[in-house]
Amino acid sequence: MDLEKLNKFNAEGCLACGRKFTLGDPVVMARGKWQGLKYIHEDEAIFDEKTGAHCERGHHSRVKQLG
Repeated sequence: MDLEKLNKFNAEGCLACGRKFTLGDPVVMARGKWQGLKYIHEDEAIFDEKTGAHCERGHHSRVKQLG
């Protein structure tokens, strides 16, 4: 995460884990229980080969269980 992104997205923090971002954090744009793509910490995401996009781990597990 660079300074520009940190200033822009740190107010809400990481939607996946609730932690604030710090400079240098590895982040990805991911889908989750929220609308659209959002920045989250990379370790909170899974790359979904089927969709070709990152997905928040908890959301990915729930979606797989549903079907």
